[in-house]
Amino acid sequence: MLLASATPLALRSQPQTGSAPVVYEGARLIIGTATAPIENGALLVENGRFAAVGPRASVTLRSGVRHVDLTGKTVMPAMVNAHVHIGYEGYTTWGADNHTPTNVVDHLRREAFYGVAATTSVGTSPVEQSLQIQRDQQAGKFPPAARFLFMPGMAPPGGGPDAVLIVATNKLGVINEVSTADEARARVRWMAERKISHVKMWVDDRGGTYPKLQPAIYEAIIAEAHKLGMIVHAHAIQLADQKAVVRAGADVLVHMVQRQALDEEYLALLRDKKPYWATVIGLGDPTEVCKPDPFFEQALPPSVIALIRATLERRPLAPSCGPPPASTAAREEQMAKNFPQYIAAGTRIVLGTDTGIQPGHTFGSGEHVELTRWVQLGLPPSEAIVAATSRPAQLMGLTDLGSLAVGKRASFIVLDANPLEDIRHTRRIADVYLDGARFDREGLLAEWRKSWSMR
Repeated sequence: MLLASATPLALRSQPQTGSAPVVYEGARLIIGTATAPIENGALLVENGRFAAVGPRASVTLRSGVRHVDLTGKTVMPAMVNAHVHIGYEGYTTWGADNHTPTNVVDHLRREAFYGVAATTSVGTSPVEQSLQIQRDQQAGKFPPAARFLFMPGMAPPGGGPDAVLIVATNKLGVINEVSTADEARARVRWMAERKISHVKMWVDDRGGTYPKLQPAIYEAIIAEAHKLGMIVHAHAIQLADQKAVVRAGADVLVHMVQRQALDEEYLALLRDKKPYWATVIGLGDPTEVCKPDPFFEQALPPSVIALIRATLERRPLAPSCGPPPASTAAREEQMAKNFPQYIAAGTRIVLGTDTGIQPGHTFGSGEHVELTRWVQLGLPPSEAIVAATSRPAQLMGLTDLGSLAVGKRASFIVLDANPLEDIRHTRRIADVYLDGARFDREGLLAEWRKSWSMR
């Protein structure tokens, strides 16, 4: 079942770059960096960007500024997601037929609804279509939504995405399949010619069922990408594979080693290289979907939610709504040991959710699940917010997003409660702003409900 937006892909509104300046005052400001929060703060927004940020008493205002009282609220930067799979999800189906600009934009609007300013489709988006979507979004041809980022993916023939996506990506010819180091270098150069600055590679045999990139090939990918100023994201889930890609110079780890203990050799590598790390822990955790939760349920029709839950209940070998198997408990126990070791070794954790490939782990709400899992595993809420905002913005080269700072785009979330006290308070969303313009969450909800009633 495909749940595309009922609204045509046409210009409806743009950031208010010519509007009068507005000061948002009285809220607690979580800056999105290691900086301490500002109590009773003020954000002066002009032409879609922050013109002043600080304690309310320190922000000088000229006449004509409109005032918005946020007393009792908390403001944090809008989030940046460094790892999703945009376009294929129909919430109960996944396939090439779903991958249209309409569905891509629907996913991006859902991300914005939940407070995400930019999201990155990693390895599975068709290049030429994605470049056109980026151009169209920049030209204002779509409704307001999270900014669309993407990168191509590389794998050996027959390798790459999991069983859910590989059928669709094969049908669309998305994956850059390479068999030699020369082929790998040529494909990286092809990407660089298109001004693409990130690339993903899969180094995973899926339990012996897939071919896996060999060292000579992924070393060539990394070397050529670095020569051209590109950043390499490596999907690797086994300890030996993560060691190998970090040693070879991969910039971003995707996934964590979950079922094996980290050894001192690997921890020393992490301390030396300090890669970015997109955890995607929440992908394997159906708990949030299986229990009633208006935060998740508001974005989908009840019939689809019921079908998602029924689908999960019928998947005994995958995450399900039934009692957790013993293997899940063992996985959780090992994750609880490994997670703080990654952090202590200096890996730079960034928000990545892998949404778009599993029932119920959906765009927008999945980000908040990931934050919750981090804190459950010991990350302080303040560090979780940095990892969801300024650090992934830094990784993705988004110098204009990720923190509440002068000159940055005014993309932020207004919350009814303080997530530094309870990370689940990131779900207490009062408003979302993108480039200084209030995102019409109520209008989008009404649009969704209207489309559901027409089915």
